[in-house]
Formats: sequence, C-alpha cells, structure tokens
Amino acid sequence: MQASESIIFGSDLFHIANHFQVITRKSMAIAQCRFSGQPLHHTFVDLGMSPLANAYLTTEQLKNAEKFYPLHVYISEDSLLVQLEQFETPDQIFSDYAYFSSYSETWLKHAKAYTDMMVEKFGFNHNSQVIEIASNDGYLLQYFLEKGIPVLGIEPAANIAKIAQAKGIPSINKFFGIQTAQELFTQGKQADLLIGNNVLAHVPDLNNFVAGMKIVLKQDGILTMEFPHILQLIQQNQFDTIYHEHFSYFSFLAVEKIFLAHNLVVFDVEELPTHGGSLRIYGKHEHADYPVISERVSQIKAKEIAAGLHQIETYCVFGEKVRQTKQKLLNFVLAAKVQGKSIVGYGAPAKGNTLLNYCGIGKDFIDYTVDRNPYKQGLFLPGTHIPIFHPDKIRETKPDYVLILPWNLQDEIMEQIAFISEWNGQFVVPIPEVKIYSVTVRNHQLITS
Repeated sequence: MQASESIIFGSDLFHIANHFQVITRKSMAIAQCRFSGQPLHHTFVDLGMSPLANAYLTTEQLKNAEKFYPLHVYISEDSLLVQLEQFETPDQIFSDYAYFSSYSETWLKHAKAYTDMMVEKFGFNHNSQVIEIASNDGYLLQYFLEKGIPVLGIEPAANIAKIAQAKGIPSINKFFGIQTAQELFTQGKQADLLIGNNVLAHVPDLNNFVAGMKIVLKQDGILTMEFPHILQLIQQNQFDTIYHEHFSYFSFLAVEKIFLAHNLVVFDVEELPTHGGSLRIYGKHEHADYPVISERVSQIKAKEIAAGLHQIETYCVFGEKVRQTKQKLLNFVLAAKVQGKSIVGYGAPAKGNTLLNYCGIGKDFIDYTVDRNPYKQGLFLPGTHIPIFHPDKIRETKPDYVLILPWNLQDEIMEQIAFISEWNGQFVVPIPEVKIYSVTVRNHQLITS
C-alpha cells in the first residue's frame, strides 16, 4: 500500500487515524507548486479525506475496500495558483471516464453559440483546422463539422472517444502534452483554432501541457480555453467544485503568468455564466501582431485586484466560509429527517460527491440520486454509496425534497422535474448557501418561490 492512499478496513479506527497522520505529514513535506516548483505552505481549504469524485461503484465493488485521499488545497505564495497535490495518475482518473458533455442541453447550447461566434468573428472555414483538447463525446466539434470545417478531437478516455468517432468526428485517444503535440506537428497537423474547455484544471503537468499547446498552434493561430474562475469559487462559496481530478484553480492573473512563461499571450477574455462562473481566454503566439490585446484584459485584472486576488491573505480565509456551509446543510438534513421528510438527490456530478463526502451525508439522509446519464445509472456514488437511478424514480417515490447536486444547472433541472409540485415537493440548492425552492407551472412558465 502506498503512503498516498488511504484504505478503510472496517472498524480499525486506530489504523485509520494513524494512516491519515502519515499521509498528512508526507503531503506537507512534498507539496510543490506545479507551475513554479516552489514549496506550498499556505492552505486554501482542507476538505478532509475523499475518494476520487468520478470513481462510481458497481454492486460488486461495494464489498471491497475504498481508497480515500487528502482533499487539501494549497495556494502558491509566488504564483498565487490554487492547487491540489497529485495522488493518482491521469491515466487512472481519465482513461475510462463517466462524464459525457452531451447529456446537458445547457452545455450543448453553449457549445453551438461558441461555434457560431468564432466562425463569424475569425472567419474559420473549410480551409481551417480546428483541434479540441479533451473533446469528450464530440459535443462541440460536431457543430464545426456541420459547417464543413475540418476538426480533430484529442480525448484520453477511450470509452468517450469511441462515441465521438461513431458520430463521424475524427478523434485520437491520447493525453495531450509535448509528446502528442510533436506527433501531430510531424504529421502536418496544426491548429488554426485550438480549443480546451474545462481541461486546464485537469492537468497535473501544467508546463508540459501549455508547452504542447504552443507546438500545435499555427503561427497565426488562435487558442481559447474555458475554466471555472477562482473569483467565483471564492465569492459564491463553490467549494464542491474542488476534487482530485481538478488539480488547479485559476485566476486570470495566474493563468496569464503561466501562458506568458511559454511565450503565449492572452489577448482577450470573457466572463461566462457556465459552471457557476467561468473565464474564456483567447491566446496567440507572443510574436503575432494580430489580434490586438483587448481592453477586457486590463479590466479583468483590475477586477481581480479589487477583489484581493493578488494577495495571499484573500485565499487563506476561505476555509471558514466552507465550514459554515457544512454546518447549515447538516442542520437542514437533520431537521428534515426529524420531521419524517424524505430527501433524494438529482444528478451524480463530481461536485456532488465532494459536497456529500465532506459533509458526511450518506444513505441515512439521502435515499438515492438520479441522473440522465445511462452510464451512471445502476452504480453508486463513491464514498457515500448512494444508489443512482433513472430520473423516473422521482415520480415513483414522490420525495419531499430534491437536493440539486449540479447546482449550476438548477434552472434546467427544475424545469425538467417541475412535476414534483404535484405532491408539494421542494427543491434544495446547497451552494452558495442552502436554499429551499417551491415551484409551480403557470401558462407553461416555471415559477419558483
């Protein structure tokens, strides 16, 4: 057994406590900034021990020991990059993945709007090459393909890459970095548009990844990256977006510094509502004259500085806010159970697993959860072992409360299952703080209160 793992052996509490101490001491000794290499001494938030957030379990696996790892987030004093240590290899986490982008209608609309905007703004056409890193099931590239624009997806999860290939989207099953970029370059494959949506946070070797982007980007090419904004994570208390496959959490100030170190310039930035608040950055080679740097770059930097993101003290006080949220959610579920109320979940996202494991909310509080993704149905949440069913289960059991775990999709979900109003069911949204919603439908309009 490696010292970076924790395995629960029934009631052997002495072993668990001793083992956790070993892990903590080792982690503190080896923690280094994945950008600068400097030691990490400052805690952003410590969420205790947690399993891998996407390690969903089969019935047979419930009988086995389960690995738990420290979910301790640090802030680098020199780069101000918020980050977790790496406890498992990317191959272990991503080679067989349970997240499929196409199961969110909201995300598909976002992808199509992006495609239309980029074609209109930069004039990409049948002579262009669009490459997406972590292309998932083709949720985005399908819209470029419809416009007759050549595409290529790079997707490390073999099970997901096959689905994209079945849609007619050329996809290679590899992790991205310098080696993959050099292979593509040798084959004459470079990008006029290089895309990475919600992948930058998943990269343990950050410098290798960004260096690879520089290789595969044409001399006059443009890259765009989307990632959750640490400013929103802090201000909206989105601690549940922290899990082991998210190695880093970015401010614009930090990401600009990282890209510039690899001779890539961020020339524009947009604030997006996706995933609770994200940034979309636009990059180019440092030597490229076009496009010119947008005023929005200086504006977002000024906004982050005004919020204190240039000072380490801002990051070090976040943990107390998280502890208060845990107490409020526990107070709600305890009170509901005392009153004899039933609670179920909606969704089986990674963020939900962080929330439930950190708060210690398991099957004694949540009867089950549901998910539209058939690849998750019939499995169990890691750590809590809450079963996952088809959404039809909610109509069958008529719960009093539905806890929305993917709170970033709460409007979409409330609309999908507004029928819980038939038995006076209510929605619970846990982030940024616990809120209860009643819903009614009038003239085909969803009304919440």
